[in-house]
Amino acid sequence: MRRLSTIIALFISLSAFADEGMWMLGNLNKQSRQTMKELGLKFPADKIYNPKKTSLTDAVVSFGGFCSGVVVSNDGLVFTNHHCGFSAIQQHSTLQNDYLQDGFVARTHEEELPNPELFVRFLLRTENVTPRVLKAITPGMTEQDRQAITDSIMYAIQDEIYAKDTTLVAVVDPYYGGNEFWLSVYRDYTDVRLVFAPPSSIGKFGWDTDNWVWPRHTGDFSVFRIYAGKDNKPADYSPENVPYHPPYVVPISLAGYKEGTFSMTLGYPGTTERYLSSFGIEEMMNGMNQSMIDVRGVKQAIWKREMERSDAIRIKYASKYDESSNYWKNSTGTNKVIRQQKILERRREMEATLFRWIQDTPAERENLLHLFSSLELNYKARREAGRAMAYFGESFMNGPELVQLALEILNFDYEAEEKMVMSRMKKLLDKYANLDLALDKEVFTAMIKEYRSQVDSLYYPDFYATITDEYNGSDHAFIDSLYAQTKITTPLGLKLFFEQDSTYNIFEDPAISLSIDLLVKMFDIHQVIQEPSTNIERDERLFNAAIRRMYANRNFYPDANSTMRLSFGTVRGYTPFDGAEYDYYTTTRGIIEKAKAHAGDRDFTLEPEVLDFLSSRDYGKYANTDGDMSVCFISNNDITGGNSGSAMFNANGELLGLAFDGNWEAMGSDFIYEPDLQRCIGVDVRYMLFVMEKLGKADHLIKELNLR
Repeated sequence: MRRLSTIIALFISLSAFADEGMWMLGNLNKQSRQTMKELGLKFPADKIYNPKKTSLTDAVVSFGGFCSGVVVSNDGLVFTNHHCGFSAIQQHSTLQNDYLQDGFVARTHEEELPNPELFVRFLLRTENVTPRVLKAITPGMTEQDRQAITDSIMYAIQDEIYAKDTTLVAVVDPYYGGNEFWLSVYRDYTDVRLVFAPPSSIGKFGWDTDNWVWPRHTGDFSVFRIYAGKDNKPADYSPENVPYHPPYVVPISLAGYKEGTFSMTLGYPGTTERYLSSFGIEEMMNGMNQSMIDVRGVKQAIWKREMERSDAIRIKYASKYDESSNYWKNSTGTNKVIRQQKILERRREMEATLFRWIQDTPAERENLLHLFSSLELNYKARREAGRAMAYFGESFMNGPELVQLALEILNFDYEAEEKMVMSRMKKLLDKYANLDLALDKEVFTAMIKEYRSQVDSLYYPDFYATITDEYNGSDHAFIDSLYAQTKITTPLGLKLFFEQDSTYNIFEDPAISLSIDLLVKMFDIHQVIQEPSTNIERDERLFNAAIRRMYANRNFYPDANSTMRLSFGTVRGYTPFDGAEYDYYTTTRGIIEKAKAHAGDRDFTLEPEVLDFLSSRDYGKYANTDGDMSVCFISNNDITGGNSGSAMFNANGELLGLAFDGNWEAMGSDFIYEPDLQRCIGVDVRYMLFVMEKLGKADHLIKELNLR
C-alpha cells in the first residue's frame, strides 16, 4: 500500500491538471487546446498567438521587464497594476504634488508624464532552437565546456536577429533545466508615460497586511500610454512622438463573471521551480528565503518607522519599501507553506519512485545510478558558503544604499554610447534624490549586526576586523566615520566623479574602498561554491530530463522564466481550512468594513472623499446585476511573480481584469500546484473603470476603450 500511495502522490504532483501550467505560446499542443475548449473557451485558439497574423498576444506586454500589461486602446493605453507603476508614480511625486497619496490623472496628452527608464516589450515570435544549440554537445563533455558552447551559440543566434533588424531584441532562453532552448523575438518601446493612478488608499488598500491574502479589496491598477515615432516604430522620448497604434486592441467586458466562468491569463511569469530536487528546495528555504526574512525584516522596520514619521521620507522610500516587503512576505509565506504542506516530504517520495525506476531501467541505471548521491553531496558541499552568500547579498549588496551608490559609480562606463551614459547618470541622480543619509546609516549599522549574528566569521568582510581593531568594536563609530569621510554622499562628490576631477582619487574614497572589499569577499565566497554549483547545474538538468522520460506520455510544461506564458482555468472560490469557505469575489462593502475594523491603521486609511465616493453606490453601468460593485475576484489560473498586471480574459477574449497577487494558502506554488488551494487574485476591470470615470473624472480615457 505504501508503494501505491507514493505512486499516486507522484502522479498528482506531476500531472498537468486542467487549470495547471504556464504554457508556452509557440508550443501549445492539441491536448491543452482541447482542455481550454472543455472549460469554456470560445475564442479561436489560433488567434491567441499567431506570429504571421494579428492575434491576442499582440496586445500583451512585458511592462518594464518586471511585470505584465495589456493594450486597451487604439492610442496605446496600457493597463497594468498600481504596484507595477508604483516606482514611476513615486518618481513624479513631491510634497506639493503627492501622486502616491492623492492619485494622478492627465487630462491631455501633454500632461502625461514620461518615465525614461520604463519600457514595454511586445513578443513577435518564438522558435525552438534546441537542435542548433545542442548540436556541438558531445557525451563526456565537461559541464564548463557545455556551458561555454551553448552560451556562444545562444549569443550567435541573438546577434543574427539584431543584425537583420536593429529594432528587434532577440533572447534565447533555456527551458526544462537546460534541456531545451527557445528563441523569443521582441520589439521594445521606450517612451512610456504615466496617464492615470488612483490614490494609494485604493491602489494599495491593505498594503502589507493584506498582501498575498484573500479576501482582497485592492484597486491595484494604473494606466500608461505607449508613444512612438510618427512611423509608429520605437523612438526615444521626444515631445514630437505620437501615441502608439497597436495591431490589436483588447475589448473590455462589462458583463462580469460568475463561479465557473472561463479565465485565461497572458503575461510574463518570473520563475518557478516545479522540477527542482528536494535538495534544491531545502537550500532555498534555509538560504535565499530565510535571508530575505531575517535581513529585510530588520531593514524594513527601520524604514517604516521613519516613513510614518515623515511625509518626505515616505515619498522617498515608498517604492523601495514596497519592492522589498513584497518579496519578504512572499519568502515568509513560502517557507511556512513548504512545512505545512510537507512539500519536501512529497518531493522526496517522488524522488524515491524515480530512483526505483532508474534502478529498474538498464539504460537509465547505467547513466544515472549515482544521480541522487551526487546531488546530495554537492548541495552539502556548498551549504554553509551558499547560505553566507545569500545573507551577504541581502545585508550588503542589497542593504545600505551607500554601497549601492558606490557600486554604481565603480561600474560606470564613460565609453558607452551617449544614450546609455545619460541614462546611468539619471539613475544615479535619482538614487541621491531618494536617499536619506541618517536613515541609511542606521540601516548599515543594523546590517552589520544582523550579518554577524547569522554567518560564521570565516565569511566576514575585512571591515569587521577594522571595527574591532580601530573602533573598539563599535559598529556605530565605524559607520559614523565612514559616512563623514566619504565624498560620494554629497552632490559635490558626485560632481567630482562625473567631471573626473584629478584631485579626487576615487579608489581612495572610503565608501569605494569598502565596496571593493565587499566585491573581493563575495568573489572569495563564490570560489568556494563554484565547483559544487557547476555539478548541481548538471545534476538538476539530468534530474529534470529523467522525470520527463519516466512519464513520457504526460503533457509537461516548462518552469516559468520571464517569457510570455498562458494559463487557463475558471473563476471559483475555495476552502482554505475546515469550516471556512471563501467566495470568488469581493465588493466595495468590504472596503468600508475593513476601514472601520482597522481604524487608525495606515494600511486601511481612506481619505474622506474616497470614503464618500465608495459609499455613494452610484456604480452606473459598472454594477453587478444585484447592484453591488465588485472589486476583486479569484480564479485557479496558475501564476507567479511577474504575472502582476497580466490580462485576465473571458471565453471570448475580452478583458475581465488584471492579475495582481496570489493567496497565502498557496505560497508554495513555485514548487507545486495545489488545485484546491491555489488562486490568482485579480482586480475587476469594472471597478477600475468606475474609479477612473467617477473618482478621477477621466471620461476622456473611458471613451478610448472598446467596452462590451
